[in-house]
Amino acid sequence: MPAVSNIHSLERPLTQGMIDFAPLFMGQTIEKAQAGTTIFFEGDAACHVFRIVRGNVRICRFLSDGRRLIIGFLGAGDLVGLSFHNRYMFAGEAIDDVAFTRMNKRTLEDELQLVPEFRLQLLSQLRDEISAAQDHMLLLSHKNAEQRVCTFLLQRLERNEGRDGRTISLPMVRADIADHLGMTIETVSRTLTKLVAKGILLPADKHQFKVASRSALARTADEDPDDDFEEYPGARYAGTRYQ
Repeated sequence: MPAVSNIHSLERPLTQGMIDFAPLFMGQTIEKAQAGTTIFFEGDAACHVFRIVRGNVRICRFLSDGRRLIIGFLGAGDLVGLSFHNRYMFAGEAIDDVAFTRMNKRTLEDELQLVPEFRLQLLSQLRDEISAAQDHMLLLSHKNAEQRVCTFLLQRLERNEGRDGRTISLPMVRADIADHLGMTIETVSRTLTKLVAKGILLPADKHQFKVASRSALARTADEDPDDDFEEYPGARYAGTRYQ
């Protein structure tokens, strides 16, 4: 008997560059994990793929000496737990309160065979993840502390492009950023304070910064600057210490 997809129709066709896997997970129960909870452990059997509905997740590995390496941060709409191996190569931990759905890996593979659009989108996401991993290796090996932090901030800004184009959301604590960038907590804090003092960043709401000058942030990161923003009105508060 041929398999029948759970996706009866799409609300709108997928457009180029758009990755929205929500229809794949229609009908799946929404589960919740409190901040600090491990959603799956490194070494667990890789039986499920997870889609984050709300909240933020850190992807990490633990070395034999107890040190933690954070590979990356994922948020609403992202898939986590994709693995070509029988076991997860990393752990997924909730940064804040997280809502997610899960699908059996075999079921997901069947769905992807029946809906080619999603198969292409998944391949595109995997390609982007490989590129991001390569970029992160270069970041750790060739950039100094300030350049690492600025590159990370640019990446977070890109995640928030759908908002005002200036807001950087940092739901993770400084220890998470440090473990992601191969730095100490103190160095992360000093670097953020320095960027505020320079007027490149402006403190905003809790866990958020405003970018006064995107091109200045890019230059400090040793990246090619985009067209500069007009000065953000709150720039007069530059120099406020980041807490």
